Amino acid sequence: MKQKYFYFLLTLLLPFIAFGQNGTVQNAAIPKDAPVNVTMTDFKNNPQNNEIVVFKSKLNGKEYQGLTDANGKFSFRLPNGDTYEVFILGFHDSTSYSFLEIPATKGNAYYKDPFKVDIQFLPAKSFVLDNVNFDNNQASLKPESFSALDELVTYLQRKDDERIEIGGHTDNVGSQKSNQVLSEARANTVRAYLLTKGIDPSRVTAKGYGFSEPVDDNRTAEGRARNRRTEVKILE
Repeated sequence: MKQKYFYFLLTLLLPFIAFGQNGTVQNAAIPKDAPVNVTMTDFKNNPQNNEIVVFKSKLNGKEYQGLTDANGKFSFRLPNGDTYEVFILGFHDSTSYSFLEIPATKGNAYYKDPFKVDIQFLPAKSFVLDNVNFDNNQASLKPESFSALDELVTYLQRKDDERIEIGGHTDNVGSQKSNQVLSEARANTVRAYLLTKGIDPSRVTAKGYGFSEPVDDNRTAEGRARNRRTEVKILE
């Protein structure tokens, strides 16, 4: 699981343990898992909706996940006696930042009140579409690009309140005018693909930047390769 690290703040509130008594909670009915309440906001306490939070078991690697609602919340249950690494699932990677430990209970003890996981999170406002490539000096997509673009489609379907800009960027080989035209054509090709998959046209704009915003040194092959990129910006 690829990981990225953004600004975050995680608060864990531990619950009380209750005890089943004869005639109240039968041994067979004692829960072997624990309730967990998750809340996610930004640093201004605005709810973060449609965010996927993944809890990965340290014991067996099994993953449990939930999707925040309009209030930035969801509730679910996790097996006790385990420690979970907590991730926020992004476009094609995840942010790992903390662990949640749910100690094992003994006898007829069980968790009555939920563990409370409060997350403050600042999501990335831009990302590069890795593995989106074009034919040399053309705006036609190479076949390996479609799986990456389909991931973007899935992301946009989940984050259905977001608007994005597709930015085309080139290296500095060739004239400024030709690179500007090429970058615009490539950005529009990506936009057109998203629209064929049902994404609302009003949610996607396309812009070409030519070689005006390099992220690496154009004097090296590796630098030029990094500068030839398609970038997504989340619009306010």
